[in-house]
Amino acid sequence: MNLVLATRNDHKAEEFDQLLTPHEVVALPPEVELPPETGETFAENALGKARAAAQATNTPSIGDDSGIEAEALGGRPGVRSARFAGEHATDQENRDKLIREAPEGSRVAYVCAIAYVHPDGTEFVVEGRCEGTLTHSPRGTNGFGYDPAFVPDEHPDSTMAEITPAEKAAISHRGKAARALLERLNAS
Repeated sequence: MNLVLATRNDHKAEEFDQLLTPHEVVALPPEVELPPETGETFAENALGKARAAAQATNTPSIGDDSGIEAEALGGRPGVRSARFAGEHATDQENRDKLIREAPEGSRVAYVCAIAYVHPDGTEFVVEGRCEGTLTHSPRGTNGFGYDPAFVPDEHPDSTMAEITPAEKAAISHRGKAARALLERLNAS
């Protein structure tokens, strides 16, 4: 099945294409307008994007929203992860702000919600989580975003940016959510 991915993020598109095999993930046409991410939850933002893509393309669509939650910050940055240090902040600026505000070794979790919307009105949301700790010594080049500062529980001696793509897919929030999506799609 072809699935339109409602994102303009090339990193996510590459990851989803690998995670959702055998389904073919196709790019969102450039003329499709995505709604602003104004939801209070990852699920709300993911549903808004998937609904917009399905309506515009008349094709089953998926949207995701993901981010990092720091326990020491009451769950922040959460849905504002991509804009934590400001509207047009870089990955490094966002990561640096998290490191400044949350103590070394504090508990963090990556969260990913994936919404599926079919033009016939069928829709559902699945979620995946990856738990870990924050390091104030970012390292590694295999990731993006907060990966160099995120030490997953499953690999306590490495950051998400130091493990291989296959290791990351096995434990990541996006990988867990994608497997839950595949399970739902295969059951229908």
